[in-house]
Amino acid sequence: MGTTIRMNVPYVSSFSKYLIILLSYLFFIRAEIEPQAVQEIMPTMSLPNTTPSNSINAENVGFLHAFVASLSVILVSEVGDKTFFIAAIMAMRHPRLTVFGGAIAALVLMTILSAVFGWLVNVIPRTYTYYISTALFAIFGLKMLWEGFHMSKTDGREELEEVQMELRQRDEEHERERETVVDLESGSNKRRSVWYEVFRIFLQAFTLTFLAEWGDRSQLTTILLGARENVYGVIIGGVLGHSVCTGIAVLGGRMLAQKISVRTVTIIGGVVFLIFAFSALFFDPNST
Repeated sequence: MGTTIRMNVPYVSSFSKYLIILLSYLFFIRAEIEPQAVQEIMPTMSLPNTTPSNSINAENVGFLHAFVASLSVILVSEVGDKTFFIAAIMAMRHPRLTVFGGAIAALVLMTILSAVFGWLVNVIPRTYTYYISTALFAIFGLKMLWEGFHMSKTDGREELEEVQMELRQRDEEHERERETVVDLESGSNKRRSVWYEVFRIFLQAFTLTFLAEWGDRSQLTTILLGARENVYGVIIGGVLGHSVCTGIAVLGGRMLAQKISVRTVTIIGGVVFLIFAFSALFFDPNST
């Protein structure tokens, strides 16, 4: 008897779709006009009068700013998010290390893909992408502040209960599937079943986390940072931020989720987004 595994794909907002379509469109437009632009610039191009030490210092500042920005926005975006609750609840039912491995693998992959996508858009004029991403950062910050001030105290608990129900349904379906399988062997087959369970838990954590992260605010901000900041700093800061949040979720996320206020975290996140949008105005778009 077969079973149907239901998987709730997170809702991807129209804003997310339009943003990705816009960035893709700009990428292909620039790819067409870039050869002509290079030919026009080459005859009049002269070597910049900069020293190696100044170039290295600029690169270091760009990397550090990207690293801090990526780390900060991930921390304020992921605590109390759906991916946070998924790791927290799964860690209560399954081995923590396996859950952490599956979740962080999905988040690392998503961070790299998002940052690289944002970096590829840099083939269009740097100034445009820099200030567009800065404006979107400010919009995200204002949106988070608005959501925070209009959020009820029970919003975080409602999302926690939603994730619990979803995981409970998946566990029940898996138990029914196991009951239909007749174990006719013993010995080495038991060892194989242990590894099967480890892989199943890892794959479940990976899949649920990846789908929950797709179209999420943290993915969009990673794309924006990849378009504006040093891509290596964005990736390293993002991976570290996800590792911290997922580690907290696995070790004691449920207890933390019941004590922290999602409303407070959202307001703090809005302030952080606005700070980095404002700080970007003090950097040269072509220096990062």
